[in-house]
Amino acid sequence: MRIFNLIMKFAEELGRILVGGWRHIIRTETFFYFFLFILIFPNMILCYTEPLSLMSKVCNVLLPFGVYYVVMTCSRNFGKTFWILLPFLFLGAFQIVLLFLFGQSVIAVDMFLNLVTTNSGEVMELLDNLTPAIAFVILLYVPALIFATVSIIKKRKLSAVFLSRQRPRALLALLMGILALGITYPVEKNYKMTTDLYPVNVCYNVLLAFQRDAKTHNYYRTSHDFTYRAKASHPSKECEVYVMVIGETARSQNWSLNGYTRPTNPELGKVRGLTSFTQAYTESNTTHKSVPMLLSPITAHDFDSIYYRKSIITAFKEAGFRTAFFSNQSYNNSFIDFFGKEADTWCFLKEQPDNTDRIVYDCELLELVSRELECGDRKLFIVLHTYGSHFNYRERYPAGMAFFKPDAPIDANAGNRNPLLNAYDNAIRYTDYFLARLIGLLDEADIHTALLYASDHGEDIYDDDRHFFLHASPIPSGYQLHVPFLVWMSDKYQHSFPAALKAVQANQTKHVSSSTSFFHTMLELGGIQTAYFKDSLSVTSPLYRESPGVYLNDHNKPCPQDKELFFTGKYTGSSQEMQFKR
Repeated sequence: MRIFNLIMKFAEELGRILVGGWRHIIRTETFFYFFLFILIFPNMILCYTEPLSLMSKVCNVLLPFGVYYVVMTCSRNFGKTFWILLPFLFLGAFQIVLLFLFGQSVIAVDMFLNLVTTNSGEVMELLDNLTPAIAFVILLYVPALIFATVSIIKKRKLSAVFLSRQRPRALLALLMGILALGITYPVEKNYKMTTDLYPVNVCYNVLLAFQRDAKTHNYYRTSHDFTYRAKASHPSKECEVYVMVIGETARSQNWSLNGYTRPTNPELGKVRGLTSFTQAYTESNTTHKSVPMLLSPITAHDFDSIYYRKSIITAFKEAGFRTAFFSNQSYNNSFIDFFGKEADTWCFLKEQPDNTDRIVYDCELLELVSRELECGDRKLFIVLHTYGSHFNYRERYPAGMAFFKPDAPIDANAGNRNPLLNAYDNAIRYTDYFLARLIGLLDEADIHTALLYASDHGEDIYDDDRHFFLHASPIPSGYQLHVPFLVWMSDKYQHSFPAALKAVQANQTKHVSSSTSFFHTMLELGGIQTAYFKDSLSVTSPLYRESPGVYLNDHNKPCPQDKELFFTGKYTGSSQEMQFKR
């Protein structure tokens, strides 16, 4: 928010200049300088927001400025040149909005991928709450494009004399920028243009996004021959039902099961056989990465192997289980969808014709679960993907179930934190209600059954002076990584497998990576044997071992988690390499 206030002050000053000095603004040469300023503006802001050294900041401004300067002197028709640079203007606008949301970091690979894996409804919900940032971007860029268009139409051109004076200056600025780059590389050991120089780093991220998207589209071919060679170890005569529930945007700090002072888990607090892990952390703060890790043996250490693996659904199928995948999220042609379609039965509630124009609550998944239970299959495995606490929070629970009030307004503004938090906690209470009803359905069956729940990631809700909001920021916070992780076992299951309950209770307060343990814990609960299973990663095993927490950065590299720094924000170094002070 500090950077946004700085931007708004600049906008007011710019408006005063435009109004008071219009006679100077209409001069053709002034347009030239104005366009240069518009192009370099994101670089100037990033010098304030990014943890870069002084030399890196000089290079980050001087080299791009020199390039823009040279390009702008290549033609007398400066309006056309400005329009040719439109892709960089678009990236600049995107960058400013990103800084408003997250406070720092350049546009990441995941941000581009989120554009193609996020449904239009979510986009509109977010845009509706980014009015100040969008208004500023419009104020900054649209007039400049209008000026450029008018100059083209009216054939306003720079004089040959003016350009002859500017070209040597432009070349000098470019040479100084190249010199600054040459000095920065030996001085800054970890400096890289692909991570620290805007817009080179963003263009590199765009290239990576295209490469990943192309590999994703080839997934069915590259994973076609994959097999777990899975077998069931539990007696074939026993009726078994196992359920995996993947939550959305639920953070551990707001669950009363984990010590939160507000009563957000009134129903689950009464459930017998339920264990909540208080120190569970995801390895990704983005849905399109975290959910596939929950559903497979893929981790932050080998995430790129995702293109060759299938999900836990296939493992249960190979072991003789009937499988089902039900989602309350929209189909978006991602790995989540590919994995879900491995099931014998699958359904995306939001894609059903009757649901396209209405809010679909998570409890509607319960009807699909009931139908599966009524089929009477002796071996059944169900995966549910909920909508949980995803923003807009007020649309994740019926108005009549609003417990914490007021829950409006919820515009993206630090001043609205109280109603935002109320609405978010109401969404957590609705998840509590949903899970309790789901467990009740399973418990009524009086069979060997168990349920595993974890959220894909958490959320920032203007929790400290960093004023972070939402999730998927290129640099995650502790609020985005600390997630709820639950294990429930029926009485009959506990009686047959008492060692599992004992292990769960012994491991309850240990550090758990939900991204690595979810898959292995579910395999052990279901008695599935495969070479991919590791008992040291299953919280239902007495052999479970804690390991250092990591998270997956934007370039799919594992980085160490430091809980204290995640919650305080005291870090430095390259925004992409995620190097923290220690």
